[in-house]
Amino acid sequence: MTEPYRPWADVITDDDERRYATAGFGKPVGTGKRPALLIIDVQYRTVGDTPKPFYDSLADYPTSCGDVGWDAVGRIGELLGVFRERELPVIYPHVAPKESYDAGRLGAKVPAIMGIPPQGYRFVEEVAPRDGDILLPKRHPSAFFATPLVSYLVDLGVDSLVVTGCTTSGCVRSTVVDAFAYNFRVTVPAEAVYDRTPTVHQANLFDMAQKYADVRPVAEVVEAVRGVEST
Repeated sequence: MTEPYRPWADVITDDDERRYATAGFGKPVGTGKRPALLIIDVQYRTVGDTPKPFYDSLADYPTSCGDVGWDAVGRIGELLGVFRERELPVIYPHVAPKESYDAGRLGAKVPAIMGIPPQGYRFVEEVAPRDGDILLPKRHPSAFFATPLVSYLVDLGVDSLVVTGCTTSGCVRSTVVDAFAYNFRVTVPAEAVYDRTPTVHQANLFDMAQKYADVRPVAEVVEAVRGVEST
């Protein structure tokens, strides 16, 4: 018998899972007929200029998640390859360089985010966009908030999203919740999202899996996307 997929096993207890399961949460929704891949904030400012442990990576950028981000980049690359192979939409929601007038509540909460040098805003080369991909600058956590994302998705005939990038608890989660609210099917490939602490990462994977998305291993998502009929 196949063991259930539990990428949150280090922090979520058996009783936590039993409570949700008994209440009927966490049912799978599956991949739609035309998924799009979102690669959220995979910029050098979130992984560091080179792979290194978390605390060392902060010397590059205070917003870096370190080597867990680089691990995820490799898995995002697998998904990106199959989306390109199937000629399915790829969209890059990304943080635009901060201007002084952007500070707002985020600048008050995380002052260091206002001082990221230009290099930090570059897309990580291994999964960088190419011609035909959609670049979606944003100034808030959700890729949907104050952006034309919904309009792009409607125009492309998209019915489902595969959400990757960072952070699991921040921009990924915010985007997943909004996508769910718009009635898109949502999949989160667990190894293709990252955060600065494993506890927060795992807790948010579990919560999204119970309420808003299918949380699945990258290998399963790759196979599901390969099985999508050409349109």
